[in-house]
Amino acid sequence: MSDVKTTHNAEAHRYEGWCDGELAGFAEYQLTDQLVVFTHTEVEDRFEGRGVGSAIARFALEDVRDDGTRKVLPLCPFIKEWIGRHDEFVPLVYGAPPSTARD
Repeated sequence: MSDVKTTHNAEAHRYEGWCDGELAGFAEYQLTDQLVVFTHTEVEDRFEGRGVGSAIARFALEDVRDDGTRKVLPLCPFIKEWIGRHDEFVPLVYGAPPSTARD
């Protein structure tokens, strides 16, 4: 796995992953007043298997969580599956049942 630099390109409505100064992948989204709708994630073939998609997903979902104003609607299969493997992000998903965990 290589070092992936992640950025939020708000103008292009996508989160990006960069390796060695090259755009390695991105996750596109659309915004509504209440949602960040993830529509598509793509990683360049030569960067497959290097953790680019996971780095982008984590960065994007942490950004949405930190902002705290919207829920996530993961239409993109990659983002949806990634959330399914990382329970800490399930509460961000639109329509997810509230947590029943108690302190």
